[in-house]
Amino acid sequence: MSSIMKKFKQRIAQTVAILALSLAGLAAVPATAQELSPEHLALAREYVDLTDNAGIYETALIETAVETMRTIVAQNPEIVEEVDTAITETLDFYKGKKGDLLDQFARVYALNLTMEDLEQIVAFYESPVGRKLSAANSTLNESLQTVMGVFQANLRTEFFAKVRADLREAGFDV
Repeated sequence: MSSIMKKFKQRIAQTVAILALSLAGLAAVPATAQELSPEHLALAREYVDLTDNAGIYETALIETAVETMRTIVAQNPEIVEEVDTAITETLDFYKGKKGDLLDQFARVYALNLTMEDLEQIVAFYESPVGRKLSAANSTLNESLQTVMGVFQANLRTEFFAKVRADLREAGFDV
């Protein structure tokens, strides 16, 4: 086995060990440390509500409905109308459950941010510039994802080329 592969495997083993220790450390945190006051959760939920402009829940529902329709109709093309009816009824059922997901988001924020942090964040998002940022975020995120996609495509090509050049310089024909 080459020394590069040995080093790579060692780094993977070290990373797995660190991850295992980190997870073990999280498991050791007592459950009471995870308890949050209703006020803390409410403030986190206020932040979630102030910044919920992308319609993440609705988008997930529609994408799931379309995927379900495609899957069932591909196997049962004779029952398109029945599938459409069932999907519409199921969408109606899930439309009322958005709060459950947003409550889970709020819990994540409350676990990671103090009441004071959340008070400042909510105050910012209630301000005119905070509302402007929140309204622009979904468009900005799409643009950032495009930039990241281009960056990753270029990085893969450049990274691979650099590794090959370094190996060639070291006398390897790859």
